[in-house]
Amino acid sequence: MSDDMTSRLALPLLQPGQAQKETTHNEALALLDLAVQASVLAVGTEAPPANPVAGNAWIVGAAPTGGWAGQAQAIAGWTSGGWRFVAPRDGMAVWSVTDGQVARFGGGAWTLGVLAGSRVSIGGVDVVGPRRAAIPDPTGGTVVDAQTRTAIFAILGCLRGHGLIGG
Repeated sequence: MSDDMTSRLALPLLQPGQAQKETTHNEALALLDLAVQASVLAVGTEAPPANPVAGNAWIVGAAPTGGWAGQAQAIAGWTSGGWRFVAPRDGMAVWSVTDGQVARFGGGAWTLGVLAGSRVSIGGVDVVGPRRAAIPDPTGGTVVDAQTRTAIFAILGCLRGHGLIGG
């Protein structure tokens, strides 16, 4: 990164004695406007829309064309001054309005709607944690109730099929 840009978002920096500092400052603000609390209309779009509206943004796909050529995976935003691009960094998160989900950048690609973690806590109470040992199938007992065992097998099958319990 050069000395005239920030190291994370490549925002332009003012230089001592620089003429028309407002141009550099306004460019930095336009890029911040795209990157901070970002939301996009779509993820993985390859071509710029024909009639973009100022303030709208997209995540550019892997093989962009037209005005987005050479900007693969970037956040593209339309401004009164034309297209602005923010290069993604690992860990960057953006809200996709169309999908109603978060897109997160990592390993060179955007992943849509995937949450990763070791637990879910609500109000300080863990509601989802590490996977526990498998629940065994019902066996034994002195009274045989075929309908109950059938229901228990079905419930366990559904939970196992969706990866909610081991088995």
